[in-house]
Amino acid sequence: MTIDLRSDTVTKPSTEMLNAMMAAKVGDDVFREDPTVRELEERVAALFGMDRALFFPSGTMANQTAIKLHTQPGEQLICDKYAHVYNYESGGLSFNSGVSCKLIDGEKGMFTAKQVSDAINPSEYWYAKTSMVEIENTTNKGGGACWDFQEILNIKEVCNRHDLRFHLDGARIWNALVAKNESARQYGDIFDSISVCFSKGLGCPVGSILLGDEVKMQQALRIRKVFGGNMRQAGYLAAAALFALDNNMERLEEDHRKAKEIGAVLGRLPVVKSIDPIETNIVIFELKDTIDELEFIKLLDSQNVQIIAMGGGKLRMVTHLDYTQTMHERLLAILSSITFDD
Repeated sequence: MTIDLRSDTVTKPSTEMLNAMMAAKVGDDVFREDPTVRELEERVAALFGMDRALFFPSGTMANQTAIKLHTQPGEQLICDKYAHVYNYESGGLSFNSGVSCKLIDGEKGMFTAKQVSDAINPSEYWYAKTSMVEIENTTNKGGGACWDFQEILNIKEVCNRHDLRFHLDGARIWNALVAKNESARQYGDIFDSISVCFSKGLGCPVGSILLGDEVKMQQALRIRKVFGGNMRQAGYLAAAALFALDNNMERLEEDHRKAKEIGAVLGRLPVVKSIDPIETNIVIFELKDTIDELEFIKLLDSQNVQIIAMGGGKLRMVTHLDYTQTMHERLLAILSSITFDD
């Protein structure tokens, strides 16, 4: 039995999800004739209370399209130093949109409205024009942390005052909604664009959606084509997302519970120096200086447990749909037995 906790992207479709995919009615989505894609887009748009939604093959492409929509070359985007769009999208914001980043030194991937206000460039022409603010909820490198909604409202007020666009990278927004008992519509009322992912906590094989107003999403359709994101009979993938919305949302609480239980065991290990607060399904921890993190990873690998290093001495485990209770109990036993000679 292999216990893969590298990411919540490692899940495979269940038999029920595969059945839903195979039963999907499909058409050519480039002609906008795939009924299942249209059903998914309309449903997610209604869920967030936004004008339109557009199905994408990846969250990265959805984020990159949003940046392209809201900026011009030479302008600047404000985001946290841990932001996915800055760290893990292959420099796409500079390659695709010609923009730079003003990085905020936040806390667990989150920052305040005052920090946003302070980061806005002066209006003199020799500065890059600040045109956009981006946040990530939950925060990946922040250990699955959830934003305080009031602070998001405060940032929106700064954006309104300075005519800045506001984008949410909601790759794991479903986890935040469940953990904080919030609604999708709350977020739809605030942001100019939102990307949401189906291939993480919801267990789909592929797919993300970008949401926005009617004008911007018509432009997004063209940008998606430019980026090579048009698909034909994509309804098979959209059917998986529809199934996930119906069946895999509430069970995210189980992933959160397991992550907290892992954290509790890690907290008792002499080899662990610190654990980031655990709110959702991501566990980030740091070993004591005397422990080699690669040796720790190898030790777990020898027990058929896979995790990843996040850099800076931090390690990560992510619970997910395919991480069963049997696997969970096995992992807790393995962790409890770990010892290292000083």
